[in-house]
Amino acid sequence: MSTLLAYTSPAAGHLFPLVPGLLELRARGHEVHVRMAAAHVPALRTVGLEAAAVDPRIEAIRVADHEARRGPDRLKRGFADLLERGPLDRDDLDAAVAQVRPDALLVDTLAYGAHVAAERGGLPWAITLPSLLPLPGAGIPPYGLGLRPASGPLGRARDALLWRAVVRMYGRALLPPLNGLREAAGLRPFFSPLQLFAAPDRLLALTGDPLEYPRDDLPAHVRLVGAQAWDPPAVVPGWLSAPGDPWVLVTCSTEYQGDEQLAATAIEALRELPVRVLVTLGGAAGRGGVRLPHAANVRVEPFAPHGPVLARAAAVVCHGGMGIVQKSIAAGVPLVAVPFGRDQPEVARRVAECGAGQVVQRRRLTPERLRTAVQNALGADARAAAAAVSARLRAAGGPGAFADAVDELLAQPTLTSILPVLAPRSRSMNACGAASRPSTTVSR
Repeated sequence: MSTLLAYTSPAAGHLFPLVPGLLELRARGHEVHVRMAAAHVPALRTVGLEAAAVDPRIEAIRVADHEARRGPDRLKRGFADLLERGPLDRDDLDAAVAQVRPDALLVDTLAYGAHVAAERGGLPWAITLPSLLPLPGAGIPPYGLGLRPASGPLGRARDALLWRAVVRMYGRALLPPLNGLREAAGLRPFFSPLQLFAAPDRLLALTGDPLEYPRDDLPAHVRLVGAQAWDPPAVVPGWLSAPGDPWVLVTCSTEYQGDEQLAATAIEALRELPVRVLVTLGGAAGRGGVRLPHAANVRVEPFAPHGPVLARAAAVVCHGGMGIVQKSIAAGVPLVAVPFGRDQPEVARRVAECGAGQVVQRRRLTPERLRTAVQNALGADARAAAAAVSARLRAAGGPGAFADAVDELLAQPTLTSILPVLAPRSRSMNACGAASRPSTTVSR
């Protein structure tokens, strides 16, 4: 069989969704190596994967986009921090390839330097995307704005206009530092941020129905492989299984994004309801200045394994991160999403559109509004809707679909075997606004 190397950014939310598919690949006989944040190496070794830490200097570079006040400034700051890691994760991937000698690479969407190393190296490679697909398409609202789908001539005009604006905004923030990294490696610069997703042999989006809007114009190299839920092995705490009122999980992002306001507001909102509240602070845990009100029915923990909690939860209040949203939908638990930034406004909109829950906008977040939303989520109608959406998610893919897509990647020719017939890259744009791919690209 084959040897695979998966390279991730330090964020747990970008590692954990890969694990079910990687375990399926190992079960099929492949040798699977993973590079990730040092803190998660023991958990992956426990489940049988060949795991090692990325260069510690990568983890030392914080992504501090939450410190900027305006949306464009947050985007620019986030990309600048991620691209500061670029030379390090480029060299780190090169060193891992020399050590492991893989047959194919799976590279996290945020490891931009590793993209450069993979593209330059010539092995079959895929970008793994543990979020929504940020590509234009017929009837697809502009990514990241949290807009409802629109139809008719006005809707198409809105989408075309705003997609151009979104692509320009991302291009201004991403392309200058990324193209500097590409040119230093001898690669041609990108002229559109959408080329990022056209560069690999495969784009594996770890999502699908019900959060993805229906598409009939996907690029040939894109695979929607469905939600992949995993938590590190953990002992279920006794307090979680004790009899009592139903649990409501309130969870902040695992990577700090300044969202402790959600925890504080939820405690005030739910202190008088007949529920037990578990607040997990995630990245906000241990940070100075995080002061939360006390309530008798509230338990605050830095982290807790979401799987056992969701098995006992009646509702979830979250920041709209893709990981907790897909886990909650899989468990059939109604959601209240309060998006704070990054992809969260878009994820929250998909939650509302598919019927998995409702959205409270951050600027309108008050204890009263949040209390009403949670009371609605605890109702019989919300539970029935969540169960129906859960069935759709479970039918839309999973570890088997992920492994099938990787096996397909392994079957495609390497760059060295097709160099004699590669045509020069064209600056023409395909239906998704990305550079046309060489005609020799294998699609199935």
